[in-house]
Amino acid sequence: MGAQYQDTGWFLIVVTLLMVALILINIVRAQGGKDLYIRRIAGLNAIDEAVGRATEMGRPVLMVPGMSDPVNAITMQALNIFSYVTRVAARFANPILLCCSSASAYTVSQEIIRDVYQQEGLGDQFDVDSVRFVTDRQFAFAAGVAGLILREKAAATFFMGEFFAESLILAETANSVGAIQVASSTQLTQTPFFIAACDYVLIGDEYYAASAFLTRQPVLVGSLVGQDWCKLTIIALVLCGAIGNSYQQQGTTTTEHKEGKWVDLPQARPVTTKDTLFTHLIKKDPEKDPVIDPPRPKIPADEMPTTGGGDDK
Repeated sequence: MGAQYQDTGWFLIVVTLLMVALILINIVRAQGGKDLYIRRIAGLNAIDEAVGRATEMGRPVLMVPGMSDPVNAITMQALNIFSYVTRVAARFANPILLCCSSASAYTVSQEIIRDVYQQEGLGDQFDVDSVRFVTDRQFAFAAGVAGLILREKAAATFFMGEFFAESLILAETANSVGAIQVASSTQLTQTPFFIAACDYVLIGDEYYAASAFLTRQPVLVGSLVGQDWCKLTIIALVLCGAIGNSYQQQGTTTTEHKEGKWVDLPQARPVTTKDTLFTHLIKKDPEKDPVIDPPRPKIPADEMPTTGGGDDK
């Protein structure tokens, strides 16, 4: 990467620093009291409505933070959303149920929910059994949660995190008891099932924007707006590159990049994509930093792996 880095690596450094600067600028703006705009997300706006309906019906709110094991950023994002749901439910003295499929998620969830009740001054109302470890087996977990939904007649259900083949089982079961459902999955293959069976679904970046939308914490809000500015910057660079490449390819050139340097051509020729400025800045030059495959050790013939089923008996 040495020669290539010295030639065009500065461009990537500038772009990276620009992205970092945009995020930091917006964090400072948010911390300074600037009210940064975040569009309304329908699924999150429905939280108060769903919890309010459960309170009126005297039925619990059920939450599932996906099937991740161990706890990762996706699970923590789901638990951040659930902490807000729990806060709203605690104010209405409405019971909750949070079902976990891993021991680590169960431990973290129990501490988060306990802290929410204590912050609301309702520590004595926290029920240890409201956070439950069901099982770490996928379909056994789906069956256990489905049975809990049917027995408790949950009025509102929230499915957030990594879901797989169990997603439709959970969503259809909750739908059968008339629950208001808000769901989101980072697994793109499961999102269509949630869309078909749930009332509200967070899609794509909406899932990760949920914490900023609900809590309005300056760092989260500033980071979210800064990321949007970064996306706009990338779009602008792509448009500039497309227009610049198209414009440059209309002419001719008398130089060519060869063997790591620019050389003069005996006569002018039409400009190709590899001759344009943006291609030179972004695309790695194989002549400067060729990819060399490491030598592979030779395996003796008698040690070569074999295929087959073994004994025919």
